[in-house]
Amino acid sequence: MDIIISPRSDKPIYTQIAEQVAAQILRGDLEPGSALPPIRTVARDLEISVITVKKAWEELEHQGFIYGVVGKGSFVSDQHADNLDDKRESIALDRLAKDLAFYRDLGLTQDEFVRLVRKVY
Repeated sequence: MDIIISPRSDKPIYTQIAEQVAAQILRGDLEPGSALPPIRTVARDLEISVITVKKAWEELEHQGFIYGVVGKGSFVSDQHADNLDDKRESIALDRLAKDLAFYRDLGLTQDEFVRLVRKVY
């Protein structure tokens, strides 16, 4: 499991962690039933607070990506392919809606925006 924290990001660190882990689950990099590293290990490796990692794990659990077993740790939830597609689309749409406001404020038309997305993608 790879997690990269950006101190310059506008996003809180726990959100950065949760989004990266969710993306790895959605891509299939983390398979259903696989164990996540212990919270303390992740905190130590990333040199951040245990509370921050715990908050990320709680967010992932709330979103249905992982589940916890008392005394054993956290595991990737068994997701159906349709459910994964729905979650991936929901996350992408949410993010796009937030970012789109910025581009509208720049005065870009829909065609200009689509052209830029195609150019970058």
